[in-house]
Amino acid sequence: MDTSPLFRPFRLGSLELPNRIVMAPMTRKYSPSGIPNDAVARYYRRRAEGGVGLIITEGTTIDRRAASNNPDIPNFHSPASLAGWAHVLAEVHAAGGKIAPQIWHQGMSRAAGTGPFPDAPSEGPSAMEGQGHTMSDADIAETIDAYASAAASARRIGFDAVELHGAHGYLIDQFFWAPTNQRHDRFGGDAADRTRFAVEVIRAVRRAIGPDFPLSLRFSQWKTQDYSARLAETPEQLERILTPLAEAGVDIFHASTRRFWQPEFAGSDLNLAGWSRKLTGRPSISVGSVGLAGPDFMEALSGRSYGAELGSLDELLRRMAADEFDLIAVGRALISNPDWSLKVREARLDELKPFERTDLETLA
Repeated sequence: MDTSPLFRPFRLGSLELPNRIVMAPMTRKYSPSGIPNDAVARYYRRRAEGGVGLIITEGTTIDRRAASNNPDIPNFHSPASLAGWAHVLAEVHAAGGKIAPQIWHQGMSRAAGTGPFPDAPSEGPSAMEGQGHTMSDADIAETIDAYASAAASARRIGFDAVELHGAHGYLIDQFFWAPTNQRHDRFGGDAADRTRFAVEVIRAVRRAIGPDFPLSLRFSQWKTQDYSARLAETPEQLERILTPLAEAGVDIFHASTRRFWQPEFAGSDLNLAGWSRKLTGRPSISVGSVGLAGPDFMEALSGRSYGAELGSLDELLRRMAADEFDLIAVGRALISNPDWSLKVREARLDELKPFERTDLETLA
């Protein structure tokens, strides 16, 4: 097995990576009161020591009271949390790694009465079934500023890039998706109009971080509440969504799919990341059950365990050798195997441990 396509260097502006392997963002809820501690720092350092090219952190919430549904999800705005993230960063850099925070707001996906501010009503583009708060123009402006402030902090602290979480039915994605965006103002309307919120967030973030700091956007067709959801039924529809985002300042599209080997549209073998790269000319990150023979991450949380067979690695290498996408994000396999990258590079596949649901019960 020729694994060299995974281990080519990658460069984008100031971001230089030794290989094409990315640690996928995975919410762990091990930051008491939203502050990443020494255990979190060691967790990310182990993946850097294990050979990951770029770490994208778990989702970290912006300075909005309704942004989070759990007080132990880290935030990226309080002085104590930013100091904690500076420690995480120092540990990752000491191990020779690169790291980007993922900036997040859960929007209407946050259940009422949860998170560090349970009294705050959940907010989104539209109140759903009488639940939550439809964001006003002032709410939207303040939220855009909160995204920009978090991104500016990432650059100031010394992170290597920043990612906006625009996938899986959370706030930015809720503006993209017609069932959750029923507005009749400039932030609603057809698919292109529904990108306006994201465009304004991206522009504000770009102003805050400058022209040369790498900015990634994670997006998806599927939602946590609807695996069959689609923003675009055709490449032409996808192009109308992604083009304004690229023009606003996205450098990398992180196309989240549940299984990376599945074609996105009929008539082509390209997956969602492949189409993103083709349509925008921007680098893309693919993701989805890499290195596992079992189902996707959400289904694995049911408690079943799966072997660590690399049944899809040949297909991944084929697509990477063809430059279908630029980087590949690995999730569950890196929870169970911090040194997954090194073992794959050294062809020690028989040493890879299977993912078990119990692996989520510790921050190893």
